[in-house]
Amino acid sequence: MRRSLTVSLVVIILGALLVLGATLASGNSPQLGLDLQGGASVVLQPKNKVPSGTLDQAISIIRSRVDALGVAEPDISRQGDSIIVQLPGVKNKDRALEIVGQTAQLYFRPVVQALPPEGATPTTVPPTTQPGSPPTSAPAPTDVPTTPSDQDDPAAQVVLPQKDSKGRVTTRYALGPAAVKGQAISSAKAVVDPNSGGWSVNFSLSGDGEKDWNTMAAKVGVKGQIAIDLDGVVKSAPALQTTNFQGSGTITGNFTEGEAKDLALVLSYGSLPVQLVPQTVQTVSASLGKDSLHAGLVAGIVGLGLVALYMLLYYRALGLVVWFGLALSGAYMYAIVTYLGQNYGLALSLSGAVGIIVSVGVTVDSYVVYFERLKDEIRSGKTVRSSVDRGFARAYRTILAADAASFIGAVVLYLLSVGSVRGFAFFLGLSTLLDVFIAYFYTRPMVVLLGRNRFFTETRWVGVARGLASPQAAAPPAKVPA
Repeated sequence: MRRSLTVSLVVIILGALLVLGATLASGNSPQLGLDLQGGASVVLQPKNKVPSGTLDQAISIIRSRVDALGVAEPDISRQGDSIIVQLPGVKNKDRALEIVGQTAQLYFRPVVQALPPEGATPTTVPPTTQPGSPPTSAPAPTDVPTTPSDQDDPAAQVVLPQKDSKGRVTTRYALGPAAVKGQAISSAKAVVDPNSGGWSVNFSLSGDGEKDWNTMAAKVGVKGQIAIDLDGVVKSAPALQTTNFQGSGTITGNFTEGEAKDLALVLSYGSLPVQLVPQTVQTVSASLGKDSLHAGLVAGIVGLGLVALYMLLYYRALGLVVWFGLALSGAYMYAIVTYLGQNYGLALSLSGAVGIIVSVGVTVDSYVVYFERLKDEIRSGKTVRSSVDRGFARAYRTILAADAASFIGAVVLYLLSVGSVRGFAFFLGLSTLLDVFIAYFYTRPMVVLLGRNRFFTETRWVGVARGLASPQAAAPPAKVPA
């Protein structure tokens, strides 16, 4: 039996050293949440009442967009009719938040005529290339009103602006009804044009989309312009070089790298099925995140140190068992959290850190339950050696019951809550499971082996038997009046 206990103890200690060593050697570390590394968050709410399934579809599209933005460990959840998006570590917060909530109603419209901005000096516009309309070189009217973005009806003729990178209207287009919608695009990618060196967008068409696109191209004709209407703004109005698209094409224009990538992103992941309105937008600076992380680490270390000191003074050599046990739990927890972060997107937030710190109390309680059971056995006249196994068998049932209650509470809290509360619940539940594992495979064999060593049982200041049987140790702590 002693050999099996020794093997169990060696395996769990070596296992902790191996997983921790492998984690550190890989250079990986736990992924930090928004409140620990900075970033941005936004609460989005539909403009009108929509079915639950529509919101779920919107969340799926937002998640695809966020993944394409390269944001590490985003947290996208639903709370009632609201969608909460947290983007930890995002660099360009404004661009990310704009892409996330963009409704992105995308239409492809034939260009009827180019118009100057409203209020500009009348100029002569180039002849229109729209089939069925006679070429004209007459001054373009500047008092033709621009169609509001919320009145961008795909079945109607509209006048929409084209803007530069600073949001200024450079020109406007009179556009015919939308011949093709954004769903015709199955995928898109921003690329550098090898001829011009500028940015363009390559796109692929779906089966039905290819048919609709070729029908539109045949009506417009070669050199005819097709405007890309995105949420009531013309992103580009390229001239057609062919009327026969065989499943793919290229959109060219004076795109910057960011504009090309943003357009490709929206084309790739479709339009949201509902118009979302930002309710609250929050940004957390990286320095504030570092301050929160530093404060959390200091609080955790101080609390852990005080607990460890108390256990050593109260239980003597058994306090060292607690120390090593907490170290093992910490090693396994660090490795598990790092692994889940790298492979499954788990982010350690401040609330999650709180859950881990609270779980220290759960872990220490397991040791206290076992040690107090040993006390009862020794007081009844038994030796430490004969008490450790019997005491653990009885204490472990209590430990399982307590941990089960804690785990059930964590699961219920995780399932019924959102956001940071879920992070607290997850890490509390994970720590509780780890406590059951450590108690059986480390605490039991360690105490049993120590119970057979006279140095740890009889030495004046270290002795386990003296510590457990002494009146000072046996006396319950004084109660503080409420």
